[in-house]
Amino acid sequence: MWIGAMFPGDANLYWGLCYLVLCPPVKLLQIVTEFCLIYHVRLAVLSMRLTLLLRRPYDFGEQTVAHWFPGHMARGIKQMRAKLTKIDCILEVHDARIPLSGRNPLFKEYLGIKPHLLILNKMDLADLSHQNRIDAQLKKEGVRKVIYTDCTREENIRQIIPAITERMGYNPRFHRAESPETCIMVTGIPNVGKSSLINALRRMHLKKGKASKVGGEPGITRSVLCRIQMSENPLIYLLDTPGVLSPRIESVETGMKLALCGTILDHLVGEDLIADYLLYTLNEHQQYRYVEHYELDGPCSNTETLLKKIAVKLGKTQRVKALTGVGDVNITLPNYTAAAYDFIRTFRKGSLGKVTLD
Repeated sequence: MWIGAMFPGDANLYWGLCYLVLCPPVKLLQIVTEFCLIYHVRLAVLSMRLTLLLRRPYDFGEQTVAHWFPGHMARGIKQMRAKLTKIDCILEVHDARIPLSGRNPLFKEYLGIKPHLLILNKMDLADLSHQNRIDAQLKKEGVRKVIYTDCTREENIRQIIPAITERMGYNPRFHRAESPETCIMVTGIPNVGKSSLINALRRMHLKKGKASKVGGEPGITRSVLCRIQMSENPLIYLLDTPGVLSPRIESVETGMKLALCGTILDHLVGEDLIADYLLYTLNEHQQYRYVEHYELDGPCSNTETLLKKIAVKLGKTQRVKALTGVGDVNITLPNYTAAAYDFIRTFRKGSLGKVTLD
């Protein structure tokens, strides 16, 4: 910067080098010292700004784990156990964004005697650069086979039937050995795409439409349904089941990850808290697409500021009447709840970037 000021124009580099070569050693030492000082100061400021932005670690305060285990989940587990003698394989579906968090241990405890295949669905929303690490950890936990799927991509769905056949080959069918058909139970926690996967399998192998109701909220399927044919050759039937969370979520952080992915009803946790954790998560993963999406000046760490800007941008405001010393005054306030709702839904659709939370 000093050289550019002393020698403006196109000859900056040439004259600058000449100056450094010819200047006295004391002056050269002063220049180098000043440069290093400015460099380290700027680096320290940048580091401090990033530290403030990332808010490490996330402060959960006095939050407690949201337990959501309604009656239909308890009934679902009982129905699954009752159907166990009529199935040949367990197809567990989980969200690829939380591959290590929130899997229900009851599935392994009650249904573990059957061959098992883990499907990590919604791979289009996850950061797959962590796949090797995730696979290694799942293998340590006893998961022998994992398939990543996106219900809109056939190449991943095609792997499921061969994998099921392979898994069943390792286990005798006992009293079902004479049956020409295969029956598979589809399990998982709420809102991970079980019904969407069933419909995708039918669409691929039978060229037929929806057989199982789907939705973007947890709790759409509330009972173990009748058998749904998936394939003619081989003859395979699927059994859709309700999403069942673990009766005890291991930690507040796990609960927040589940809520962020939509497996727990938003109002049980609070849209404002989910939005705050989402902003922290995006900054932690250096995923700043929300800046462009909402036309912000830059990344931020203050959720209230972000939601206010989102509300104003989307027109999510409300006029309220305030009492003052000079009478009633109408003022416009941002609808923070509506802004948080949009922020969360935009993330869940994948519009704010791909993130793996584990």
